Amino acid sequence: MRVPRASRAGQSCVRSAVVLMGVLVFAIAGSSTAWAQRRSPVEIEVQEDYIYGRKDGMALTFDVVRPAKPNGIGLCFMVSGGWNSMWFPPRQFVGDSLYQSLLGSGYTLFLVRHGSAPRYKVPDAVADVRLAIAKIRERAAEFGVDPEKLGAFGGSAGGHLSIMLGATGAAKQRVAAVAAYFPPTNLHGYVNDPKFLRDFPALDFDRTQVDAMSPELQVTSEAAPTLMIHGDRDTLVPLHHSERLKARLDEKQVANALVVIKNAGHAFAGSDKTRAEQAVLAWFDKHLRGL
Repeated sequence: MRVPRASRAGQSCVRSAVVLMGVLVFAIAGSSTAWAQRRSPVEIEVQEDYIYGRKDGMALTFDVVRPAKPNGIGLCFMVSGGWNSMWFPPRQFVGDSLYQSLLGSGYTLFLVRHGSAPRYKVPDAVADVRLAIAKIRERAAEFGVDPEKLGAFGGSAGGHLSIMLGATGAAKQRVAAVAAYFPPTNLHGYVNDPKFLRDFPALDFDRTQVDAMSPELQVTSEAAPTLMIHGDRDTLVPLHHSERLKARLDEKQVANALVVIKNAGHAFAGSDKTRAEQAVLAWFDKHLRGL
C-alpha cells in the first residue's frame, strides 16, 4: 500500500511542533538529548496512558508518576508546545532535575496531553485539559491526592493552559496553584495572524473567542496563586505578557509572583534553569503544602 506524502503545510506543522517542544523540554527539563538518556534516580511508579476522555474516536490521556513517598498532592504538567501535545516515555521525561525535585518532595505528577494542532485549536486544548483536571479530581482517591490541592505548571502554551486552569472554568475543572514559564496571557495579536499561523495553527480560531482564551482578561479574585517566570529577552512571548497578568492579579488581590530572568529568551539553561526550578518548588510548597 502506498502512503501519500504529507503536505508541505503538514510537514511544517510537525517540524514546528518538534522544534518548540524541544525548546520547552530544554527550558523546563534540560536538553532533549540529556533527558532522553537519563533514568530516574527517585523511586517511582508510572501508570502510562490513563484515558480521561475521548474525541473523534481517539483517546485523551495523561501519565501518572507516583513517588515512593507521596505527600498527597498532585501537580499537573501541561505537555504542550504551540498547543501541540507530544508523547515521550514518562520515565525518561521525568529524569530531569525539576521533576526529580518535585517527585523527591513527594508530589505525584500527572503528565497531561490534549488534542493537538492543526486539527484542534486553542479552545479545544483548554476544554481537554479542563476535562483532565475534572477526571483527576473525580478519581483523586484512586491517585492518592487531595482534589482541593492540585497544581498545574508548564511552559509557553503549557503555561497558558496552566493559568487558564487556575483562573477560569468551573470549580471541578480548576487547580489551586499555578507555575508558568513564559506564558502567553493575551492572545490578541496572535490569533489569525498569518505570521504566526504557519508555525502555530492552533491560533486559527474564531476571533470572538479570543477574550475567553486570554487569561489576562479573565482574572477574578477567585484565581489561584500564580507564579510566572519569564526571560526579559523573550521575542516569541515578550515579558509584557507576564507583567500585565501580574498587574491584573495584583488588582484582584490574588497571590502572585513574577521572576524575571535577565538576558534570557524563550528557554532557560544553567543557573537560570536552576533558579526557575527552585522558584517552582518553593511556590508549590508554600501554596499547596503550607510550608
